[in-house]
Amino acid sequence: MLELQNPWWFNEPDRDWEFFEKLTYRIKPKWLNEISLKPFSLNFIIGPRRVGKTLGVKLLIKELVKRVENRYAIFYFSCDVLEDYKDLLDILTSYLKLKKKKRVKTAFIFLDEVTLVEDWWRAIKFLIDRGEVITDVITVTGSVGITLGRYFETFGGRRGHGKTIEVMPLSFHDYYRIFYDEFFPSKGEDIFHQYLETGGYLAYLNGTLKLEDLIGFLKADLKTLNRSTELARDIVGEIIERAPSPISFNTIAKAVGISPHTVRDYIEILEALRLILQVQYLGPDGKIYPRKERKIVIRDPLIAKALEMWSRREVERATLYEWLVQEHLYRKFGEIFYYRNSYEIDAIAGNLKVEVKSGEKRGRYPKDVKVLKGSEIPEFLYWLD
Repeated sequence: MLELQNPWWFNEPDRDWEFFEKLTYRIKPKWLNEISLKPFSLNFIIGPRRVGKTLGVKLLIKELVKRVENRYAIFYFSCDVLEDYKDLLDILTSYLKLKKKKRVKTAFIFLDEVTLVEDWWRAIKFLIDRGEVITDVITVTGSVGITLGRYFETFGGRRGHGKTIEVMPLSFHDYYRIFYDEFFPSKGEDIFHQYLETGGYLAYLNGTLKLEDLIGFLKADLKTLNRSTELARDIVGEIIERAPSPISFNTIAKAVGISPHTVRDYIEILEALRLILQVQYLGPDGKIYPRKERKIVIRDPLIAKALEMWSRREVERATLYEWLVQEHLYRKFGEIFYYRNSYEIDAIAGNLKVEVKSGEKRGRYPKDVKVLKGSEIPEFLYWLD
């Protein structure tokens, strides 16, 4: 089983390398540069499914194969064929025996989709505590962010030089750069309209991903977390129906016929799956008010299209514009808020206050508020990166 997933041991190419070369649209992910390759490291790579985590890891392996003296120093395993931590421990133990036999000093171990394995963390923690991997670099990927993040503290003091890297669909800047090296307003508008249709998913742009796939992944993740797909669909429907206005857990609960606590639980799961983002109210006193209504953002245009199909609700184009600006500001500053009184500010992040208008600018706003009309959004997003 180990040999099948590590063809470079035998000087054979990996099929993902060949697949990458055949793609019409392709880039080398920038996040690969963030992975620590210094022993000992335990890296976590998290993000939605099909954003390129596996392909990115395979591209890194291709580079490492050129740099290591012993190709057995690189071990990759797709964990979706395993049941529990005992299976994972057996696989890792088998590789460590091979590593010793082949006289490998430092190994680069990649465990893909480890969150699909029940109690996966127990196997890795056991080997770290035993000192079995002290000279190695372990990188694990996972799509179910809440399952992975829940165990970060378990590895307190055990991660060495390891990093946590979040992989999301391409930003508009990176998406535009697939087609052009410099920004031209006319081209920016054309590419932006395409971005609204495909989102930042290169797999969709290349025709290797369908909307139905994204819905299927979400339903599978919800079932993994023992949650109802029907309840999740109804909650998503209410979010879309009332967007982009602020909304409370109580409002959604009344509409769906469940408790506010249950609504909060599902929204936190959708947020942990990196599908939505909660934007809280920031008062004029500079304080955050978590009890007030919040805006809920769907984080990528393709995710929005998939959730539209699933919930049978329609996302307005003006709403999509606002969501894109909020998401990109969040990526840059790490937090985002909104304000609403006699006027509204859709996004407050860092030193920026932004109000998004899908049409022409209307109304009066303070001088420190940037009011964006629809035609200005592409250039704003491009230079924000």
